[in-house]
Amino acid sequence: MRGRTIALLFLAGLVVVGAAVAEVNGNWSTHLQGDQEFPAVDTLAQGQATFKLSDDGTTLHYKLIASNIDNITQAHIHLRANADAPNGGIVVWLYPSAPPLQLIPGRHVGVLAEGDVTAANFVGALAGKDMATLVAALDSGLAYANVHTSANPPGEIRGNLP
Repeated sequence: MRGRTIALLFLAGLVVVGAAVAEVNGNWSTHLQGDQEFPAVDTLAQGQATFKLSDDGTTLHYKLIASNIDNITQAHIHLRANADAPNGGIVVWLYPSAPPLQLIPGRHVGVLAEGDVTAANFVGALAGKDMATLVAALDSGLAYANVHTSANPPGEIRGNLP
């Protein structure tokens, strides 16, 4: 009995340590595709978004790659209000870094945007909040990144985070 109790405590400790490592790690990545949009979009376009939190927790570095996508107008991180909401408002601009929209005419393949976000860049529901609030959103499953086009203004490809 004592051995079983020690084993259970050890496993519980591993779970706690694993959760802490995931939080401290500060890395998120998602594959963007049309079937993740709501409603789904039939497209050959796809992408990848990666996010890395700085060691001091104040800056989020991102890289957004999009391929086989035509006439990009904008890209963002969105935050859904709750798990039942299919879509949410813009909280961070990824491309361009702020309004107004900037059309990339024709087919795009490669890095769309790369840069750093701080709390000063937050808009919508995150305006005035700190980076910890965005980190919690990224970990919660309520955030997503997407790329909008002239053919699909609400979004052509999307990737849910985490």
